[in-house]
Amino acid sequence: QVQLVESGGGLVSPGGSLRLSCAVSGHTFSAYAMGWFRQAPGKEREFVATISWSGLSTSYAHFVKGRFTISRDNAKNKVFLQMNDLQPEDTAIYYCATGLVRNTAVDKDEYDHWGQGTQVTVSS
Repeated sequence: QVQLVESGGGLVSPGGSLRLSCAVSGHTFSAYAMGWFRQAPGKEREFVATISWSGLSTSYAHFVKGRFTISRDNAKNKVFLQMNDLQPEDTAIYYCATGLVRNTAVDKDEYDHWGQGTQVTVSS
């Protein structure tokens, strides 16, 4: 059974930083791409970032604008999202996801397994 558990969310002031983590079990983590998505109230779930199985290739949503960095530790079965210069519009539930895609994947339909999400709130 594949399980993904996100952590690291919370309340932060505008301009602040958070580092999200996602621990994966029951899956050959090192063989497949990972993705981060987010969903704000009343909005569709949207792509944030993705990283290939090797970690050598990444892709980001346009709104990231160099503020976020995705990384992975295949020895620990974890993927991370470092988020800097957070703004109120970044407020959302953030989800990690995996599937059977090896290279980067921006379409949520390419992912088969999702975590429960972690809340990120940016407010003064």
